[in-house]
Amino acid sequence: MRAPTRRGLVARLGAVPVLLLPAACAQTTAQAPPRIGGPVFDDGGARLQAYASPLGGFPRADRSNWWRASHSVDGFSRLDEIWTANVVRRGPTASAWKRPAMEPEVSYQGAPRVGAGRFDVDAYLERNPATGLAVVQGDTLLVERYRYGRRDTHRLTSFSMAKTIVAMLVGIAVEDGRIASIEDHADRYVPGLAGSEYGRTPLRHLLTMSSGVDFREEYDGNDDSARLSRATFVGQSAGGAAAALLFDRRGAEPGRRWYYASAETYVLALVLRAAIGRPIADYLSERIWQPMGAEADANWLVEATGIEVGYMGFNAVLRDYARLGLLLADGGKAGGRQLVPPAWLREMTRAHFSGAQTGRWYGYGFQTWVFPDNDGSFALLGVRGQAIFVDPARRLVLVHTAVRPDARDPGGADTTALWRGLRASLAR
Repeated sequence: MRAPTRRGLVARLGAVPVLLLPAACAQTTAQAPPRIGGPVFDDGGARLQAYASPLGGFPRADRSNWWRASHSVDGFSRLDEIWTANVVRRGPTASAWKRPAMEPEVSYQGAPRVGAGRFDVDAYLERNPATGLAVVQGDTLLVERYRYGRRDTHRLTSFSMAKTIVAMLVGIAVEDGRIASIEDHADRYVPGLAGSEYGRTPLRHLLTMSSGVDFREEYDGNDDSARLSRATFVGQSAGGAAAALLFDRRGAEPGRRWYYASAETYVLALVLRAAIGRPIADYLSERIWQPMGAEADANWLVEATGIEVGYMGFNAVLRDYARLGLLLADGGKAGGRQLVPPAWLREMTRAHFSGAQTGRWYGYGFQTWVFPDNDGSFALLGVRGQAIFVDPARRLVLVHTAVRPDARDPGGADTTALWRGLRASLAR
């Protein structure tokens, strides 16, 4: 990676006097490529002027501005300080990574919507506002990059990648006998949903986003996802079943229609919390986080009644996201233990609805996006550029955290293009 000079950063930030740019914004700790044996930190980033303060560093986020692009670098790596969260505790021992002597040579054909051409990882990071990028194959951490001053101790937010974690835990709860069947209706576990449309929906159709309950998720600030956020962690005004009851009009019978709705995952989180009888964060720690060898505590934002929101708000360090991806690539196993039931994982990661049915290119499993290749590869996706791509056949994982400025930013196609380049470059 070419280390940006002080002059280069000033030029990218615009005509700002050099004296107003302290080292935190004007310099980088990254050195010449290729890197050997550890993470690479860089205080620069794509379109830096949109994120950095003219006075240096990155603007401090709070509850009023964390969602804005201008404050997202800080906000997306500090949500657990801005909002209330339950801790997902790590165990006493972290699993070790092997590291190559040098990063692998990787190239990809850039997405036309971002700019066609042949690019490498360095060029990708100059084109896309990634805060963290990790590539894992087996137990080897091939690439570990951080930008915009983020470090390997920052807990980076998941947004909707959290939905897949909820599905993993539902499967474990079924195996434990805490949930009797995914054919059960939600109100069997959450009596407050009795008589409601979500209450009479089978868990299976919540898992596949096919409840048929009307819900609009367009990220325009006035949609149902905004209402759900205000009723849970943002407004702290309702929470619990009362928040789910805000959406109680049925547009189709369960299983007939796919439509992406964060409320489906929220109801699953209510069911899961009631079924296990303790915080979801504790269950995740015991059943996945500790046995997979996480190196750091994670956390999960909670809503007004203290229940993890489920549909977003999970926060973890980059390498632990990579461990989670590798667990999924390895069929739910880590450290010689089967943590996620293999049959459940197969159901999670197959397309119950095709890309043609979702209209999203991806098919959809249990709270998991399925690549249209139908070769076993799948993805955890979160708005604004959060992604974990998994190819079990290659034991290959890409982790991507970002501060894309808009929920519909076209740059996601470039991340998918990078993933295809990685799969072509790295043998099975």
